[in-house]
Amino acid sequence: MRAVITVIGKDTTGIIAAVSNVLKEREINILDINQSVLSDMFVMVMLVDITSSKVDFASLQGELTTLGDNMGLKILAMHEDIFNTMHRI
Repeated sequence: MRAVITVIGKDTTGIIAAVSNVLKEREINILDINQSVLSDMFVMVMLVDITSSKVDFASLQGELTTLGDNMGLKILAMHEDIFNTMHRI
C-alpha cells in the first residue's frame, strides 16, 4: 500500500530530516520525493510505501499533523487511491 504525504510551510532547516525520521521510526519507505522552495515557502510531496508500517494509518496521520503543528507546517497524508481519485479529471 502506498500513500502521498504533502508538506507546506515557511522554509526552515530540518524539515526533510524531521519528516523522514518519523517515517524511518515507523518502517515506512520513501519511494519518491520532490521538494522545492519558492521564495521562503517550502513545498514537498513524498510517495511512501506503508506496507510494513509499525503503526496504523490514522496514527501516522496524527503524528505527522502534530509534527507539522510543532514546526509551523501543514503536513497531510492520504492513501494513494484517495489522492488519485481527488486529482482525476
